[in-house]
Amino acid sequence: MADTAGAVLVTGATGNVGAAVVRHLLERGEPVVSALRDLADPGLVPGSEARAFDFENPAGWEAALAGVDRVFLLRPPAIGDVQQHLLPFVDFALEHGVRHIVFLSLQGVQVNRATPHHAVEKHLRARKAPFTFLRPNFFMQNLSTTYAGDIRDRDEIAVPAARARTAFIDTDDIGRVSAHVLTEPGHLGRAYTLSGEQSLTYDDVARALTAELGRPIRYTRPSPAQYTELLRERGAPEDYIEVQSMIYKVVRLRVSALPNRAIRRITGAPATNFAQFAHRERAAWMPPEGDRSASAR
Repeated sequence: MADTAGAVLVTGATGNVGAAVVRHLLERGEPVVSALRDLADPGLVPGSEARAFDFENPAGWEAALAGVDRVFLLRPPAIGDVQQHLLPFVDFALEHGVRHIVFLSLQGVQVNRATPHHAVEKHLRARKAPFTFLRPNFFMQNLSTTYAGDIRDRDEIAVPAARARTAFIDTDDIGRVSAHVLTEPGHLGRAYTLSGEQSLTYDDVARALTAELGRPIRYTRPSPAQYTELLRERGAPEDYIEVQSMIYKVVRLRVSALPNRAIRRITGAPATNFAQFAHRERAAWMPPEGDRSASAR
């Protein structure tokens, strides 16, 4: 086993955010432990050490934390009850010498007491833990993952955001910020709202994708009721529909509209703009080779 004294344990290490955190820490020369439920996960970032980890299996926590002094904490979507399955790990980590926990929280969490993220922040404050909270805006990657099929197959974006603006953030920028926060002084006890430097409507997004993909992409602007019905037609479970409805209610209230320069201030480099992101991720929206029917619709 590699020497991981002073390593950073990254939870969610193969997801969009976690993998970006791992990559940027490795670029800064930090030893990184990727916490995985499945050690054969193909998303493991080369150069990091894979260790078995499960929030619901305390028996494995001590081995996962061996030689670790910092933790990037990401709540898995499947864990709704943080009191039972996540906060005990926080306590265990603090009792085993972790000197900094960077928690991936949620924009507006301080006024949204119903979210699990609020409970985690409250617990870390109550424990007087050495924390940093990262509160990101909407991920650009939602368009290249969750909504990629609509764009690729139907040339449309169908979300109930009305004409509201969103200051989207690239998850790679969250990884970049996390690496700085975990390796530089001055961030303990801080909470950072992370947004991109552009505030875009979904019509703006559709125009940017049209320019990048060379075919017209349109924003259909469904009403909340139409969107709910669309999700039901596609077989989405009711809890997913409820979460999506809440998310876009927040968007329509323009909570996500304000850009900022937090990424630039923390890292010394500007946030990724949407055109850069679209160019990098364009393959996500391209029909399979030999099937251009979607482009003709």
